[in-house]
Amino acid sequence: MNSVYQQFLQTTGLAANKPFLHIPVSAASHYAQSDLDFTYREALDRIEQLAADYRAQGYGAPARVALALENRPDFFFHWLALNSIGCSVVPVSADMQSAEIAYFLTHSAACLIVAIPEATQAMKEACQTVVNAPSLVSTEAFSELPRCSILQVDIEPCLDAECALLYTSGSTGQPKGCILSNEYFLFFGAWYQELGGLASIRWGEERLLTPLPLGHMNAMAVSTVGMITNAGCIIQLDRFHPTSWWRSVRESRATMLHYLGVLPAILLQLPPADDDFSEQIRFGFGAGVNPLHHAAFESRFGFPLIESWAMTECGAGGCITASNEPRHVGSCCFGKPGPGVEVQLVDENKQPVTSGEPGELLVRAIGPNPKRGFFSGYLNNPEATEEAWADGWLNTGDVVRQGKDGSLHFVDRRKNVIRRSGENISALEVEAVLSLQPYIAEVLVTAVPDDIRGDEVAACVVVVDGYDHSEALAAEIVEGCLGDLAYFKAPGYVIFCEKLPKTASNKPRRADVKQLARDAVTQDGAWDTRHLKRRRPTGQDSHA
Repeated sequence: MNSVYQQFLQTTGLAANKPFLHIPVSAASHYAQSDLDFTYREALDRIEQLAADYRAQGYGAPARVALALENRPDFFFHWLALNSIGCSVVPVSADMQSAEIAYFLTHSAACLIVAIPEATQAMKEACQTVVNAPSLVSTEAFSELPRCSILQVDIEPCLDAECALLYTSGSTGQPKGCILSNEYFLFFGAWYQELGGLASIRWGEERLLTPLPLGHMNAMAVSTVGMITNAGCIIQLDRFHPTSWWRSVRESRATMLHYLGVLPAILLQLPPADDDFSEQIRFGFGAGVNPLHHAAFESRFGFPLIESWAMTECGAGGCITASNEPRHVGSCCFGKPGPGVEVQLVDENKQPVTSGEPGELLVRAIGPNPKRGFFSGYLNNPEATEEAWADGWLNTGDVVRQGKDGSLHFVDRRKNVIRRSGENISALEVEAVLSLQPYIAEVLVTAVPDDIRGDEVAACVVVVDGYDHSEALAAEIVEGCLGDLAYFKAPGYVIFCEKLPKTASNKPRRADVKQLARDAVTQDGAWDTRHLKRRRPTGQDSHA
């Protein structure tokens, strides 16, 4: 098995008439009149036709194609079609700002954008600032697919070949492109198949509902390839709709769910209804549930939330999951390392910590290839790749502690990354945008706790002389960056400071900044600007 497409082909041979994809009409009402359903055979027919169209126009390895297809059936069909002919995909979203889209297109050197009609204008605007901009084709006019503009290499699909390029924010200002191979994705399918315990998968029987974006590792690798490997059905929502969530769960006949910490928090706030799902849902799988919500959620809704730890860079090769008891519910526990994963906890000097003490989590695969199942590196950034793999371990930047029974418990993030509602946000990226505003002399951005979204973005600001520390100015600061950042990256709190904590060499003391921000938020020393952060209007019942 050398590619995701080949895995799909094999599963289709064994389960042609089993359901592969279900899109509820509630998630498709803006482009379809009813639920959308595809068996494995029906999906393969569409995939093969698209592959033939691409091949006829000269597409193949090593071309990269950007997909602006959101959480629609087209994403699955185009991705697998392109994978079958050796092309890699680069997910992009019309929710991103034009400069962000342009960066993805420039850095990835994508030769083509395939977009839903609603996203074509945003893609055209982004391409205006891209040198050697890619061609653009709409799914509604795919017969006009242009010829491929790059030289092709005739190669057979292989495990090492790039399958997708996903961008993840790190401790540097610009997102880094994670090269993910066919092996990376196939490893996730096999990993899910073998996970067992409370998260055991029944071949050909599961229906997995997920609201998570297909441009992220969780939905693209874990749920999609996990279901393909196990002949399961993917129930793909467009996004999380709190008021219709449980109706979608019931009507879709889901047997398992994927979540991020924000979902349980919001669902617990809903008024009691017919809340017992113990006979339908076998488990939820995700990360980041608030420890104060974990037991309450399981008690109210009747199924376990299986907490897992992973990052785009580690894939399934370093994934750790609390799929077996004891799960230590309410302690941020994400389980014990599996038989193929080796871990080490180290202090800031990379020395092993004392048993029970928190330390940075280092992971690698056990065996002759410590990188098996991990990402292949950062595109055009060997220095960052080498830094991530310093001393032969993937340095995660996450601080955890290990309990007496070997279970790992999440403590904090050492990296300068804010994780809000599942989105990884680089503080430096936000700082770079804010620093351009004429009334800001200095700014540092950090994470503060948020009961609903996990983290929220807080900006600690020193203003230019002559400006006051008013609520109006805080709002102007946030509004001023919304044109250059995705809404979720904008500050949810603005904290005015006379000066910012610095070292003797004038470098920011980020640990002190984080504490300053947390104190300000909890002691009413910050302007709350969360109400200004809004997704572009879609007419949908979505949670911002």
